[in-house]
Amino acid sequence: MPDQDPNQLNIEISEDIAEGQYANLAIITHSHSEFVLDYVNVMPGTPKSRVKARIIMTPQHTKRLMNALRENIEKFEHVNGVIKDIDDFQMPLHFGGPTAQA
Repeated sequence: MPDQDPNQLNIEISEDIAEGQYANLAIITHSHSEFVLDYVNVMPGTPKSRVKARIIMTPQHTKRLMNALRENIEKFEHVNGVIKDIDDFQMPLHFGGPTAQA
């Protein structure tokens, strides 16, 4: 077995975590020592939504995440074009399902 780089991190992921969770809303709160990121899947016509994942991070790690997201968004937009903000288009409320009529 070749010598492993001591700085290399070996990360494993279980099947259930690898499937991921869809979220279309993030609620961010913080204290002096931590940031709490709650990821929610909000669906139209549903009176109640549930937090799908909660990530608690130090302020330093949160800032690293912000910088990593910024860098990756820049790379994505360089290849795929500018991501339009939600204010730039109207999302249909029927999501491809039947449209209600009065």
